[in-house]
Formats: sequence, structure tokens, C-alpha cells
Amino acid sequence: MANPASDPHAPPPSPASLKPLLSMINERLEIADLVALTKWDSGQPVQDSGREMAVIADAQRQAASYAIGKNDAAKLISAQIEANKLVQYGLLSIWHSDGTAPLTERPDLKNQIRPRLDALQTGLLQQYAKSSPSRADPACPLWLNEALPKLAKDQLHEIALIRATGELCISQPPATAVTR
Repeated sequence: MANPASDPHAPPPSPASLKPLLSMINERLEIADLVALTKWDSGQPVQDSGREMAVIADAQRQAASYAIGKNDAAKLISAQIEANKLVQYGLLSIWHSDGTAPLTERPDLKNQIRPRLDALQTGLLQQYAKSSPSRADPACPLWLNEALPKLAKDQLHEIALIRATGELCISQPPATAVTR
């Protein structure tokens, strides 16, 4: 990356307010590995529409507490769910090809994993609200492009991070000329 002091066209450094949000998004994706293991063991499908709708509805109920619009909360959490499923499908595909999943501890989905996801959702909404000015900055996409590869533990998780943050930056509508 170019040094902002020597390159007048370089974006400003990434603000600190984005780091906790990106860290939580990444943590949620790492939990997807555990969810995939439970799906492998149980044979349950990755897609759980009822659970997804309940999680999104819960985020919408919490939105006002953080001065976030219900649609924004739904969009944020939907993106996290889709990215989480991307990791699950990717890992399950690898494990099916290998004929086995990793021999690691399997936490209980209902009693251990979901409470962690629920707690992360609250943190995500808090950090989403706090990072609003940074997300509206025109340099936001550049900051994400720089940060995501450093967070991801592998290519699958990097792709999932891209999906999870794909709509994170608030784009400003282009100015339109008024014709008379």
C-alpha cells in the first residue's frame, strides 16, 4: 500500500472503528467450521430457513436499540448467514471428497454454538452502528480489500469474508443533474 504522506491519491489509513466489526464478522465465520462439523455428524442440511428467519427477525427487533434501521439489520445479518453457509458448504464438500471430517471436538449446536452466535449478533449490531461513519467513507471498499486477506485463515474463509462484507460500505448515490 502506498504511504499516504508520499502519495496524495492513497486512501487514508483504515479507521479503528472498522476493526472490531471485521473481527466479529471473522469470528462468526470461524464458528461456521464448528457448525459444519455438527451438520456432518448429524446429516442435517446446511439450509435451515426457519432458524435463519428467526435470527433475522431477532436482529430486526434489536435494531432500534442501536439506532439501526430494521432493513439494515436484516441485510447485515442475512449477509452473515449466507457467508456462514458458504463456509459450511465448502467444508462439507472437502470432507466428502476426503471421505472424513477432522477429528476434533464437536461442541453442541443448540447449547454451545448457537449461544455464541447469538452473543456475536448483539456485538455485530453494536459495532455496525459504531462504524457507520467509516462505512460511509469513500475509502471503505479499499479498507476492506486491504483488511480481509489478513483476517482470513484460508481461501474459503476469505471468499466468505468478501460475501459477509459485500454490502458493508454505504455507497453514496451519484449526484444527478436536474433537467428542466
